[in-house]
Amino acid sequence: MKGQRFFTVLALLFLLLLTTTNQPISSSPDSFIELENLRPSQSELELAEMQDIFREYEQWLTGEVTSSGTVGAAVAILYKDQVAFMKCFGTQKIGSSDSIDEHTIFRLASVSKPVTGVLAGLLAQEEIIDFDEKVAASIPGFCLSLPASTRQLSIRHLLSHTTGLVPHAYDDLVEGYVPLSNIVERLKYVDISAPPGELYGYQNVMFSLLDTILSVKTSKSYSELIKEKLFGPLGMNDASADFESFRDNPNKAFPHSGGNGRYRALPLNDRYYSTAPAAGVNASISDLSQFLLALLDEENPLLQSHIMETVFTPQVNSHLHRGYFRYWNKAKSKRYAIGWRTVDYKGRHVAYHGGYVNGYKAEIALCSQEHIGIVYLSNSPNSVASQSIPVFLDAYFHFKDNEPVLAQSENVKEDDLKSQGS
Repeated sequence: MKGQRFFTVLALLFLLLLTTTNQPISSSPDSFIELENLRPSQSELELAEMQDIFREYEQWLTGEVTSSGTVGAAVAILYKDQVAFMKCFGTQKIGSSDSIDEHTIFRLASVSKPVTGVLAGLLAQEEIIDFDEKVAASIPGFCLSLPASTRQLSIRHLLSHTTGLVPHAYDDLVEGYVPLSNIVERLKYVDISAPPGELYGYQNVMFSLLDTILSVKTSKSYSELIKEKLFGPLGMNDASADFESFRDNPNKAFPHSGGNGRYRALPLNDRYYSTAPAAGVNASISDLSQFLLALLDEENPLLQSHIMETVFTPQVNSHLHRGYFRYWNKAKSKRYAIGWRTVDYKGRHVAYHGGYVNGYKAEIALCSQEHIGIVYLSNSPNSVASQSIPVFLDAYFHFKDNEPVLAQSENVKEDDLKSQGS
């Protein structure tokens, strides 16, 4: 690997030399600026060094997708301000010749939650909402089984799964197509395990009360607001948050069930669109690349620093069953922030979320301290999705911990030459 990296660096330097020597020599300021702009940036040089990682990851992923019989999938890796790697696999539907491409839309399932977390940050930034405002203040007649919980429950509790209600409250009604407004009226009958803010309990209905709050505050639906505040400004042109937009898009991935290389197509299903903030976002790999790039952008940050900190600061420990992170090598302190899981992994803080619904699987992760993000989408759920992120992070973190970046490497070489000449 080191040998390949050495030749990659040599090739870059040769191309730079060739380009500059072919330019007309001029003493004018404009010509000087042109020559300066031809020099590779530090991130471009770092990306050149990481090509071996991308190549090995591509070989691993291609092998896994093929051996598992995955019908269709797409993956993207973002580094600083660039799409460092992107690849699409397979077809939209088994037996079809319609290939998955960068604009093919998938259902994100619970990966909708981190998208919603960022939207909530934008709305807090515009002072449309406050994370600590009380839910009862925005929803007329809102009532839980305990008066104290009714009074104390805040938007922060909704988006961090710390409402105190028993986990997955009324998911069965969502799957039974009961309207969210009717479910809200029945929340007063749900058992409460703890006061708000004290205990992690995963929710879809409670998380999606944000939609009701936004409707009261702005007279716009979640679907309208996320398009206005997030999808449009970030150029997420394929994204939506309703079933009709997904159904009517000709470039969509169809859901599949099965396993061991034997999959069958399922009919489109509109379950969980009534809880759109929790599980109703549709997006392509191109959309989510733009989403992660915006979160990695330090020069033009999407969120103000204090809002960014709020969204990604853990609110509660999340005690998950052992198998949830089975492919992560000794993941530590698994917690939940605002729409994002947070994991201490290999000495880094990783924001992560996975999602599954009716024949779709999605995975997303972001490590701001390493300026890296990754997303994987599939229309035929299997273990490849669960492995897609930790396999890459293991390779990338190993590289960062053991291999110097090009600039450091060149400095070492210069120091060696100086010491040899002394």
